[in-house]
Amino acid sequence: MTNAFSMKHTALAVACALALGVFSATAHAQAWNANETSLLVDSQGQPVMSGTGLCWHTGYGPASAWNAKCHDAVAVPAAAYVAPAPAPRPAPVAVAAAPLPVYEKVAFDANILFDSDKSDLRPLGRDKLEQFVKDIQGLESRSVFAIGYADRMGTEADNQVLSRDRVETVKDYLVGMGIAMDRIQTSAKGEMRPTTYPSECKDANNAKNVSCMQPDRHVFIEVSGTRLVQ
Repeated sequence: MTNAFSMKHTALAVACALALGVFSATAHAQAWNANETSLLVDSQGQPVMSGTGLCWHTGYGPASAWNAKCHDAVAVPAAAYVAPAPAPRPAPVAVAAAPLPVYEKVAFDANILFDSDKSDLRPLGRDKLEQFVKDIQGLESRSVFAIGYADRMGTEADNQVLSRDRVETVKDYLVGMGIAMDRIQTSAKGEMRPTTYPSECKDANNAKNVSCMQPDRHVFIEVSGTRLVQ
């Protein structure tokens, strides 16, 4: 009887001791701070943790070394960690492409009239040549073509010379205006290619016939090429 009572009291004492030990360990784990002593480890040397992720301390011995698994994890449970959102990337800056140069094809011509049996420029002829030079500024071209003509009055030989003198007069004026001499190509047609028809101007060599053949006494100039659109 005495033995049974003694064993019952002994078992009760052990149970109380274990309960007090668990309660004490739980209290230590929940109140853990940097001043707690050594960690409680298992047979593998790993920290013993509660179901809530807290590490157990023995309450004895020297203070434990810092342990990331216990010290950091307890402060911020892994499940509660939210990674910060990445910083937004700056929007790409659109760089406008430089516009490509645009060229246009252009052509210019002028018809310079002369007095009968003359190769001197008229005032109106000089004005036309000056305007022609202004028009072709910036033009990329190979040559300026100038062709001289004469009417049918006089001999064919004289008219050939007269048409040549007229076209040379125009060429010299263009060179004086800044056109390179090697860019100007000339030819003289004499009376071979009249603008008027024989049936139109068939009177004798009088004032009426001279006026009728005026279109035949001229120099025609032309140029074509490309230039940058302004």
